[in-house]
Amino acid sequence: MFPFSFIGSRIPIDPDAAAFFTRVTTAGGTLASTERTAVNQLVLDMKSSGIWNLMKAIYPMVGASAAACAQNLKSSSFTGTFTSGWTYTSNGITGNGATSCFMNTNFTPNNLLQNNNAIGFYSRTNIIAQQTDLGIAASILPPINMGANFTGAGAFSRNFNSSFGGFVNSDTRGFYTNCRIVSTENIMYKNGVILGTPIASTSSTPTSSPNIAIGGEMESGNLSVIFPSTKEFAFVFFSDGLNSTQNLSFYTAVQAFQTTLNRQV
Repeated sequence: MFPFSFIGSRIPIDPDAAAFFTRVTTAGGTLASTERTAVNQLVLDMKSSGIWNLMKAIYPMVGASAAACAQNLKSSSFTGTFTSGWTYTSNGITGNGATSCFMNTNFTPNNLLQNNNAIGFYSRTNIIAQQTDLGIAASILPPINMGANFTGAGAFSRNFNSSFGGFVNSDTRGFYTNCRIVSTENIMYKNGVILGTPIASTSSTPTSSPNIAIGGEMESGNLSVIFPSTKEFAFVFFSDGLNSTQNLSFYTAVQAFQTTLNRQV
């Protein structure tokens, strides 16, 4: 392992972080030294809190390019595919609101455990509108999707069932997670704190398609989304289920990551 300077000291580059850096470079992307530092520390923090091994895919949205932001930090699987219409900056990615503008994660619902999973995103913008931030369409059963505020309905989540939720949430900035750790409980968190618990219907059988999208609800065929989002995304993940303690630890790690990059909200 090769050391690099980090806040006046020297720490080793985690091998998983190093592998991510290689994937970014191989894809044609570049990362600033601060981004490398932030990603490396994020991996170390997630490992120290016992969260890393639960992850399926992590998109830290660094590098200000499609090549870099499409890479999965956890592994070489599930590299994303961006359509046109995205803006890439050091703060994350922002779609233009068209149904043709989304990131195809190439991650299907059958990669999640039906009654032990979590999905989530970090939003840097406050937008109250009829938007879904990630998932697959509700017309495809069982739906898996979530949003920080769907106009008057508030924040919502569906997780292998049709329970919409609808929780008061006047500011859509922050870190949102939707977790199911038992068949009858579907919980939504904001910044590590429970936002609400939708009434869960009986568990449904996972569907293998379409792929889960970032920036809207993916429709059948992976060709377009409905309710496209115009929020700025600075982090997206898919994992096994997270309990309340793990959610708080995860938020702490992600918020520290965003703070290092000077893009925290």
